[in-house]
Amino acid sequence: MLALPLLPHALVPPTLAPAPSRAAAPRMETKADLVSLAPKLNPLVPFYDPLNLASMDLWGKGSEATIGWLRHSEIKHGRIAMFAFVGYCVQANGVHWPWQLTSAGLSFGDISAAGFPAEQWDALPTAAKLQILGAIGLLEYFGEGGAGTLGAHYTKGGKPGYFPPLKGSSSIPHPVPFNLYDPFGLSAGKTAEQKARGLVSEINNGRLAMIGIIGFLSASKVPGSVPALSGVIPSYAGEPMAPFSAVDSALPFVTPMLDAFKGAGWPALL
Repeated sequence: MLALPLLPHALVPPTLAPAPSRAAAPRMETKADLVSLAPKLNPLVPFYDPLNLASMDLWGKGSEATIGWLRHSEIKHGRIAMFAFVGYCVQANGVHWPWQLTSAGLSFGDISAAGFPAEQWDALPTAAKLQILGAIGLLEYFGEGGAGTLGAHYTKGGKPGYFPPLKGSSSIPHPVPFNLYDPFGLSAGKTAEQKARGLVSEINNGRLAMIGIIGFLSASKVPGSVPALSGVIPSYAGEPMAPFSAVDSALPFVTPMLDAFKGAGWPALL
């Protein structure tokens, strides 16, 4: 809770072995599908693709594979942003677990006292950050079908945003009591139409959450960049896009990475 919402590249809901209720025959989406989806997302805004991304061929596998990747990326990162937005609000208001974080006596309260969410992430012990990033990497591995967990990859006709079950999967090294997607089975009884409407809502909420979390980070790093948040979010001296801070300088490449960020700098608003 203390750290995952702070990483824009963090928890990503890909998938494991397909469940019968969610499985579907591989089908490649086309630009025409995106055009028909646009008014469902926002009736006032037609299909908008100024960079012509839907016609690109990023890997020499056709534009349909590119569309699958773009669709999955948007759904996945929208979910991350929703976690991030809610987590940022909770942490910024000082809400934290009441327990000890380490056997050495460091508590979640100590981390919360470090400041706003970005400072809290910086204050985490290096071992805690590595555990979190390792768990994220494992979920990414399973979600991309690295352990044979996907019937079809989203660039090869698989369903964009699909996250297969963790519970009972033979690919998981230890028992998992809940699935990452729909852990309490609330969607099990929904019709295909209800699920389609839910996905539209999820995409819209994810888009708004992406704007929200990047607004928080921008306000903390570039004072005045988000006028509505001026005086609400304090300035942050670190690098919000860096997974590690000076606390983790014992790790290889961390110091050169931080030096590179310093060289890049951030734009100043006049």
